[in-house]
Amino acid sequence: MGKGIGHRIFVYFLCLSFLLLTGGFPRMTAEAKERSLPVGEMISSGEVRFEARENAWKEVEPVHFPVFQGVKIKTEKGLALVVLTNNTQIEVGQTSLFSFQHDDQFQLFQGGISFRIPSGADMSFRVGNLFIGKPLSLHAAKTPLVSPRSEETVGSITLHANGAVTVKAIRGPLSIHNQDRVVLAALSPRESVTIPSATASEKQGVMVAQVGEYPTGEALTEEFLGLSNTTWMLIGLGAVVVAGVAIAIAATGDDDDRAFIIPPSP
Repeated sequence: MGKGIGHRIFVYFLCLSFLLLTGGFPRMTAEAKERSLPVGEMISSGEVRFEARENAWKEVEPVHFPVFQGVKIKTEKGLALVVLTNNTQIEVGQTSLFSFQHDDQFQLFQGGISFRIPSGADMSFRVGNLFIGKPLSLHAAKTPLVSPRSEETVGSITLHANGAVTVKAIRGPLSIHNQDRVVLAALSPRESVTIPSATASEKQGVMVAQVGEYPTGEALTEEFLGLSNTTWMLIGLGAVVVAGVAIAIAATGDDDDRAFIIPPSP
């Protein structure tokens, strides 16, 4: 009698494990496939390297280099242009270090960038404790902010040696907030702000900044490495590398009294 009850419990356990396994497998496959796809393409000039493994850096392919999530890239005496799948363009200056934490989040560890976010696209830039991007909602500024996500946004970010961060809004509004979603600054076109290092690096930021306008001559360059932005767009979007990932899950059993089920990864 007891053996029959134990057998039924064992069968129920197998059925439940099978349901959990089949329910989690598609999600695991989708997540692995997403991680295997490049977030964009990069072309570069000069000395540009990527971290192949921890503390092991290799030269990138200058003409065409797929950029993957989580891979760190540094420009030493070189320049780089990254074109994302949503057509966002990011020009990376010399002596810069960056990576993509997500396909729509660029993280700057050192140096400076200029960027162009097309209308309707979402993109954020993280520098220490700061998050920079299109405003989530309309914030107070010197001039009214109208439909921030429906227009092209052009700007630049510079991480200074002392840890301070300067953000310039060239075209379209920009918003700066910390990891607690507290808005530190809202910029209208042709405004700039410098966030001190204490605010940019600490977990609890202090709302202190220097806001000002900059001369009309400062704008995102229409040429990069001698070619126009349109040419770079065509080059950067000319090829897409798609990598496939296969996930194998094995189940083993040795005898009638014991069975081991390998659960899906959380």
